[in-house]
Amino acid sequence: MSESSPQTPSVQLHGRTYHLPQRPTVVVCIDGFDPEYLKAGIEDGILPNLASFLQSGFHITAECAMPSLTNPNNLSIITGAPTSIHGVSGNYYLDKETGEEHMVVDDSTMHGTTILAKLADAGVRIAAITAKDKLRRIINHGLSPSKSSICFSAQCANESTLSENGIEDVERWLGQSTPAQYSGALSLFVLDAGVKLLSEGRADFFYLTLSDYIQHKYAPRSVEANQFMAAIDSRLGEFVNLGAVVAVTGDHGMSDKSAEDGNPNVLFLEDFLHKGWPDARARVICPISDPFVKHHGALGGFVRVYLRGLGNTSDQLQIEEIVAECRKLPEVEVALTGDDAAALFEMPRDREGDFVVVSKKGFVVGSRADEHDLSQLGGLRLRSHGGVVGAEDSVVEIYACLFWGC
Repeated sequence: MSESSPQTPSVQLHGRTYHLPQRPTVVVCIDGFDPEYLKAGIEDGILPNLASFLQSGFHITAECAMPSLTNPNNLSIITGAPTSIHGVSGNYYLDKETGEEHMVVDDSTMHGTTILAKLADAGVRIAAITAKDKLRRIINHGLSPSKSSICFSAQCANESTLSENGIEDVERWLGQSTPAQYSGALSLFVLDAGVKLLSEGRADFFYLTLSDYIQHKYAPRSVEANQFMAAIDSRLGEFVNLGAVVAVTGDHGMSDKSAEDGNPNVLFLEDFLHKGWPDARARVICPISDPFVKHHGALGGFVRVYLRGLGNTSDQLQIEEIVAECRKLPEVEVALTGDDAAALFEMPRDREGDFVVVSKKGFVVGSRADEHDLSQLGGLRLRSHGGVVGAEDSVVEIYACLFWGC
């Protein structure tokens, strides 16, 4: 990263320098933007704007933060740091002190601040729009209408107020009704709102983050996926035509997790552990769990395991025995103690389980069979987030005319 000159105002966070935008800058995070969607769309000629980004701008395929989930990776995008620094290492977690389980729906578990907040403090007008409201309440950290910031979600657009979100009557202003929670329209609403704010000159820096509902349900080259990606590409072109610098990234990958017969390839790990080591009182936490579970059944490639009946120094050998047995399971790619997982994946150790299990490509890991309602998949094949960093189905792709912070 180049050093700022005295003539180039900038902000610093976590050892990096970010220049203040000299013209409107739009960062779009396409949730679940697996590289295959880009590859197929460009080959089939349905993504002309993204194709032009690859030809004339900057493009790279990068590893995402682990676990490969929405909350951790959106925070890593807007902090430029791994989860060990910003502290948000899942959508759902177990409080080791109280034993209670919690969903992450605001910024109370994060550490430090964000690039967006730093830019706002420097006088940059921020527009941060999310598809999901739970994410809005996280990335809203450090933003407020008093700093000329606008931050609202498509999910709750009809509830936006000037005092909370910096904008009101969003439905009337945009001329669209608040979309259904489970729909591709939720993401397109975000982009349409961003285009309108840009056309009205109401923000200098935009962070627009979408939903992965379509990617969870439909594979690349399906009719539904093609329509959705083409609609996104069209709106990216509108940002460019309005004079913005445009950066597009993903937060995690997405791939098929079903067998040839269409049934999901699932390891219900807590059931396995209760059968083999009942005294360990294992609890498996699926950090993919959030208020949007209908399309993935709270099944992903990464789980944390807490052994409530163990944990003392004298029990360490049994913990290592259990981890070793988990490594032998055909669905498992990696099983690591909490210490090793936190070090390898740059996650906060104080939030980690006794051990971590990551699935192989094509598989997902759950807790107990009775905790996952797969009937909501509606007969479609299960598609979900990837597992090990660097594996084909867990990478993030970054497509941009200019990738901010570089």
